[in-house]
Amino acid sequence: MSKKIGILTSGGDAPGMNSAISFLAKSALSLGFEPYLIFDGYSGIIARKILPAKNFPYNGISSFGGTAIGSSRFPEFKKEEVQNKAVEILSEIGISSLVVVGGDGTYNGGYKLHLKGIKVIALPGTIDNDIQFTDYTIGFDTALNTIVETIDKLRDTANSHRRCFVVEVMGRHCQDLALYSAIATGSEILITNTNILTPEEVSQRVLEQFAKGKPSVIVTITENILPNLKEFAAKIEELTKISTRSLEVGHTQRGGRPSAFDRILAAKMAMKAMELINQDKSGLAISYLDGKIQTFDIAKVVSKPVRKTNDLVLEINKINQN
Repeated sequence: MSKKIGILTSGGDAPGMNSAISFLAKSALSLGFEPYLIFDGYSGIIARKILPAKNFPYNGISSFGGTAIGSSRFPEFKKEEVQNKAVEILSEIGISSLVVVGGDGTYNGGYKLHLKGIKVIALPGTIDNDIQFTDYTIGFDTALNTIVETIDKLRDTANSHRRCFVVEVMGRHCQDLALYSAIATGSEILITNTNILTPEEVSQRVLEQFAKGKPSVIVTITENILPNLKEFAAKIEELTKISTRSLEVGHTQRGGRPSAFDRILAAKMAMKAMELINQDKSGLAISYLDGKIQTFDIAKVVSKPVRKTNDLVLEINKINQN
């Protein structure tokens, strides 16, 4: 078994990725391996952006957001000839094992390399929390706290002006960021891909909330549901005659110093990944499930649809209206 290990981050960046990188490199060295950093995701393999970790200050990056080795989306990697080229380049360098950190696209890319003989372990790094068989992904907690802080500030000004705010958060096709931020902030109305409401339905609920004497209403929405957030807010204002503003929280959710939870989660997952590499394992994804670090076949993880939590969405919508 070659002692050279590649480390890459791919897809959307997530707070805590740097902690994963740092602990992967340190754990590899402690086990006698030679870690290599691959810059800019899978495209970095093809571009030969590969550097021995000893030439990079990996020790001081855990507290920083983003990913110090860069990331990218590389749709060309779906082509078999590109995958074959990646295997060829890694083999030339002597890298026989690879740890990939990212979302489902990253997992799929890693699985393809696993099938071609590269030993691959995957870590869930995405703010969307949309990876199966893990309760939390690296970056989710930090992004959630960013959203909560934003909505708390909106609540302050909304209370002052008797306003309604419509807030759109990330999550892609997973509603966890919207759901858990609604729980944490007491958002009166929650709209997700399993609980879509019309402007008329939202307006009726907004009026009911103000009729109860509430000084403000927060509507939290998962992205990719509304064609136009501003128009949706304008329609609510038109129907209710209540001042309504909209805010897309945007890419601030992906930035910022990672929370202690994300740093520790990334570190634990990284150490588990290196333990598996040391055991000559491959094709496995690290997860945090039921309070424990666990492993599942990557093939099983990517074959499952994004989990739904509709019962909790409906319950929170009901409770937060009181």
